[in-house]
Amino acid sequence: MKRNQFIKIISSTITLASLSGLYHFASGLGKQNQKMPILFIGHGSPMNAIENNKFSSTWQELGKSLPVPNAILCISAHWLTKGTFVTAMEHPKTIHDFYGFPKELFEVNYPAPGDPVLAQNITEAISNHLLKPDHEWGLDHWCWSVVKQLYPEAKIPVLQLSLDYNQSGTWHLDLGSQLSTLRERGVLIIGSGNMVHNLKEMSWDTPNSGFDWAEESNSIFKKLIEQEDFQALATYKSLGKAVQLAVPTPDHYFPMLYILGLKEKQETLRFFNDETQFGSISMTSFIIHQ
Repeated sequence: MKRNQFIKIISSTITLASLSGLYHFASGLGKQNQKMPILFIGHGSPMNAIENNKFSSTWQELGKSLPVPNAILCISAHWLTKGTFVTAMEHPKTIHDFYGFPKELFEVNYPAPGDPVLAQNITEAISNHLLKPDHEWGLDHWCWSVVKQLYPEAKIPVLQLSLDYNQSGTWHLDLGSQLSTLRERGVLIIGSGNMVHNLKEMSWDTPNSGFDWAEESNSIFKKLIEQEDFQALATYKSLGKAVQLAVPTPDHYFPMLYILGLKEKQETLRFFNDETQFGSISMTSFIIHQ
């Protein structure tokens, strides 16, 4: 019996009680046993997908320095759902969920494969959360635009996890922590969003700086991250007026909580692309590793 056949039989007959089950049963990921780093990427403009600038160049260099993952799980600000879903198709489509940009951006195709077996194992393994497989979505632009710069050859399987928009920050922080065993199996987990993201307050006249409230909020977030006060970040609405402006809606903020939920004690956290653009968009990103 071939390994892939064995995995499918195991996946259909055994209910995994916790994510530790992935360690035993998702052996199709067995190429890479090194514990993977985790990333929060401040994604900014969709044009970062096709432009060579300081942000995309950093993503490219990061892709060269990271261990090659067996699969990628992306939590993007642009897949908002009632309930939580994970893409489970063999060939996820490239979604162009934006408008008003050059034709070149709409022509981008990122034909990375999916991984239905891994998706099934994830849905079965999350405790206390009802996770469902999805066969319709694909890869939205704040998944593929970042992953395209990290791994341009599109050979690594990519899955997306949706954001249940009805849940609290604490709920998302907890769900992120339950994905930890995936790191042991060579899965690179990426949160793609922005710490500070207020499109209504954007200023095209200040492309390389932020408003005072945006800079203040970014500093508050970074300080709490360094102090590992993740619960304060999860309950961000109590952090003051500046933060209320920085996070008018939590869609771009929640992906960061998943990555913080995955951080373990003694792991190193490093910020990069630590800049604010157009008054109200923070590009600040971080990597966590052993």
